[in-house]
Amino acid sequence: MNARAQVASFEEWRDAARSFIAAGMAPHEIDWSEEGQEPGLFAGDEGVQDQHAQPGVLQVSRELFGLLQQAASFRAADRWAFLYRVLWRWSHGDRIVLSHADEDGMRLQMMAKAVHREAHRMHAFLRFRERPVDAGDPRFVAWYEPEHDVLQDAAEHFSKRMGRATWLIATPQGNASWDGAQLHYGPPGNARAEPDDIGEALWLAYYRSTFNPARLNTDAMEMHMPVRYWKNLPESRLIPDLVSKAGAGAQRVAQAREVGRRDGAVIAIEAADAQPKRDEPTSLDQCRRCELWERATQGVPGSGPEDAPIMLVGEQPGDQEDLAGQAFIGPAGKLLDDVFAQAGLQRDTVYLTNAVKHFRWEPRGKRRLHKTPDQRHINACNYWLEQEIAGIGPRVVVALGATALKSLMHTSKVTLTSMLGKPLQHEGRWIVTTYHPSYVLRVPDEQLRAAAFADMVRALQTAQRLAAGEAVEPT
Repeated sequence: MNARAQVASFEEWRDAARSFIAAGMAPHEIDWSEEGQEPGLFAGDEGVQDQHAQPGVLQVSRELFGLLQQAASFRAADRWAFLYRVLWRWSHGDRIVLSHADEDGMRLQMMAKAVHREAHRMHAFLRFRERPVDAGDPRFVAWYEPEHDVLQDAAEHFSKRMGRATWLIATPQGNASWDGAQLHYGPPGNARAEPDDIGEALWLAYYRSTFNPARLNTDAMEMHMPVRYWKNLPESRLIPDLVSKAGAGAQRVAQAREVGRRDGAVIAIEAADAQPKRDEPTSLDQCRRCELWERATQGVPGSGPEDAPIMLVGEQPGDQEDLAGQAFIGPAGKLLDDVFAQAGLQRDTVYLTNAVKHFRWEPRGKRRLHKTPDQRHINACNYWLEQEIAGIGPRVVVALGATALKSLMHTSKVTLTSMLGKPLQHEGRWIVTTYHPSYVLRVPDEQLRAAAFADMVRALQTAQRLAAGEAVEPT
């Protein structure tokens, strides 16, 4: 007979899960259901050990505990059952459950990331309205409709930033209020009917005055401020009119573009010779060798020991790397850590970099999606990669994917599949070729994904042997 568990919070789920794990109950033997809950019940934990736990109680890593706690705020009908399945696998020694290459691991990471993103958006898109204060009433009120259970996170965020000013945040699931000293949580309320206040009028005047029609990009605007949040943003009422006026101005400019499209005389000249002579940039922040800098947050340099014997070269920074300015810290970097562990290689002993230093992307709804660099981008950025190779002097360079291979070999004709498992010497050092970790994350077939992962492990093991001066045979 199946056991039944009805929980309304992470703490209740954790207590129930401990009992079920101790009793040896498999995930399919438990029916999880969810009570009506008030926001703010997903309480944290300073550590990962229960001071009152009995000997033999399962202890989990801080990483897993943090992911479980954050993913518990993800609204899904099966969230408690899914979290228990992850915990059950961990308790039976299945550590791959934290890997992006694992189906459950990928979903767990996705849920935690979605909750983190929703909390960030609530910080950004929640708008307080000031109202006349009666005795005991909050000074500021706000209405918000979060996609996940992030009210507690937002309440703690604003309690640290608004001093002793009292406020109330109402959502369809519950409310949070601050009395100037302590947070309180209660049942659902409604703060949408508040009239405009003087602060909101000033904000609208400021927003209107800073709107620049010449730089309007509606796709980018909707990516950074998704339309679903507009209905509760006071500035959204201004946007249609501002966009319409910007479009009218763009129509006048379009007449000049027609003139620019007319054919002119063709002068035969090499593209490189047509470029004006400029001093070479001394830092990535100054780099204008191609146009990718225009839409990237920043150039992302490589990192690692200055005398690393092994250098790994990827394609280009991803979304997280572009924002943080560090190479391989996103999902591909997490999977690369798993490859390092399997290959017996420490991440801090290798130099990590990319063939292209700026993030090339295109908007897709709310996200910035990776777009493969062209050969001209690879050629332009080879200036920086050659400087890194000359400065580090690695004995072995591992090309992660086709873009890195083309950059290292200075040709677009070489293919990834022709070089897999075939180390070669090039310009005084070994080149080892394998897949990029993002390819492993994208492969839908489990067997192909496992094979690609194994190839990456073999490539790093080969690189270690070559760096140590050992002879290797092509695989």
